[in-house]
Amino acid sequence: MSDSSKTTDLVVIGSGPGGYVAAIRASQLGLKTILVEKDTFLGGTCLNVGCIPSKALLHSTEQFSFLKNDAPSHGIEAEGLQVNLRTLQDRRQSVVESMRNGVKGLVEGRKIEVLNGHGSILEKGKVRVFQKEGPIDVSCQHILIATGSVPVELPFLPFDGERIISSTEALTLSSVPKSMVVVGGGAIGLELGSVWNRLGTEVTVVEFLPKIAAGSDDEIAKHAQRIFKKQGLNIMTSTGITEGIVAGEVVALKAKGPKDEEISLEAERVLVSVGRKPFTEGLGIETVGIDLDDRGRIITNENFQTSIPGIYAIGDVINGPMLAHKAEEEAVALVEYLADGYGKVHYDLIPNVIYTDPEIASVGLTEEAAKEKFGEVSVGKFNIGGNGRAIATGYQHGFVKVISRADNDRIVGIHMIGSHASEIIASAVAHMEYGGSAEDLSRTVHAHPTLSESMKEAALAVDGRAIHALKR
Repeated sequence: MSDSSKTTDLVVIGSGPGGYVAAIRASQLGLKTILVEKDTFLGGTCLNVGCIPSKALLHSTEQFSFLKNDAPSHGIEAEGLQVNLRTLQDRRQSVVESMRNGVKGLVEGRKIEVLNGHGSILEKGKVRVFQKEGPIDVSCQHILIATGSVPVELPFLPFDGERIISSTEALTLSSVPKSMVVVGGGAIGLELGSVWNRLGTEVTVVEFLPKIAAGSDDEIAKHAQRIFKKQGLNIMTSTGITEGIVAGEVVALKAKGPKDEEISLEAERVLVSVGRKPFTEGLGIETVGIDLDDRGRIITNENFQTSIPGIYAIGDVINGPMLAHKAEEEAVALVEYLADGYGKVHYDLIPNVIYTDPEIASVGLTEEAAKEKFGEVSVGKFNIGGNGRAIATGYQHGFVKVISRADNDRIVGIHMIGSHASEIIASAVAHMEYGGSAEDLSRTVHAHPTLSESMKEAALAVDGRAIHALKR
């Protein structure tokens, strides 16, 4: 065999959370695996220009916001408070590099071969990897596409990387803009809008839909909007951007408001965060004949197989929420199916989180969707302001909502807005995983004082038994 060809059991194209997890699990199960990555570093969008760096910036700016706005009430006085943006950005980058080294170490430790280059499927069982030194053909039994997604670009607001930017550029700005319009009030827009708002940017979030955080429970979304407005975010819902022109150092925007009124906006930066789309460019999809749906997603069956036997796909390139943890679970399920004939993802129980302050977290159905599906439901709510730990720490904004079926008390949805909601939601998923009832959750012992007790109280409130609240 020449140096320009290799053989293996599994070729994974893409090293994001889905790809590298698939490679590691495959190695654990004895499948010889080659991981193909077109970029210099492993980890994909999430690690390099997504989940990880955004959370680093969110945490750093939360500390600044606390010292600036809340520390005096704790008896902490900070004079001459200011942000060194270069140091803040250096820290973000160091976090990313630490994670890169971690993933690289995990992959190398499993003796997984990595080929840096663009992978293209030639036919069933064969992938060509285009490297600087020349192409390498890899023959294999299974091919897994895990190439993730890229930001959606609006035709009338094309990215220029300077004035009209995607989330990638919004993470690495070297100066604090005086003003920013965020087009899209979803997780990315709200998170990055919050980062720059805390640092002094006048941020306007423009959302086409009637509410921000689309997909969230209506009460949660309304509560979040009130809090974010108090924090300084200008939020415009039911408003659509129709035009954008770069005029020197600003972008002039036109929009239509809720009553079709014309609105003019102007900002130094425009962050377009209206969603993401599957990245399948150069994969050989058309050549091989892999079927796509009308949104450009790869169509797969219940075992993640595409229309071509032996070729599989997971993560953002297929149907479902574009979440790193969804891709990871699919990676494990797919590889276990290849090795043992069985793999399963419980799509109804994939949690969703928006890492604002306070955080928004949910799993299962919203109250509106639950009523539509089951008819009568029982709802319990608890205001986090009545929680002992929240009072002690000062993080009193938000509430928890537990929704159960009226006929059997089985939990069908849990929604929360509050500090550390991203950590608490895992307990909700665990109860729902085994089909737990609101009573099961209410009788689970929670340490005191903890913020998680708010979820226990909300479960108690489902049938009017809340201890630390007078109302359901």
